[in-house]
Amino acid sequence: MVLVVEDEGLVRLMAVEMLEDAGFAVIEATSADEAWTLLEDRSGDVGVLFTDIEMPGSMNGFALASRVAERWPHIRLVMTSGRCRPARRDVPDHGEFVPKPYLADQVLKAFDQARPV
Repeated sequence: MVLVVEDEGLVRLMAVEMLEDAGFAVIEATSADEAWTLLEDRSGDVGVLFTDIEMPGSMNGFALASRVAERWPHIRLVMTSGRCRPARRDVPDHGEFVPKPYLADQVLKAFDQARPV
């Protein structure tokens, strides 16, 4: 299952639809805080965290990904942003970065390349 974390409704809808069309089960969150709450209940079901970097709330996508890597190392991390381009070393836990706007094949390739510890 993929957890999509995106505060922009239309972007989140498109990402969810794209991933469902590719055969993934998807749950979604509008913030890192909401995602954390979902993960506390369903971390065993989630195989990939696909998160935007810049979001409102108490933590951004970097903080979320770092916390997920520490607590649930089995979850693959894929981050995205239309505003920043992190260096590879800045993406936690062997995760991947996909710039916005992205295509389905870019995201799916990142899912394959992201490796949990």
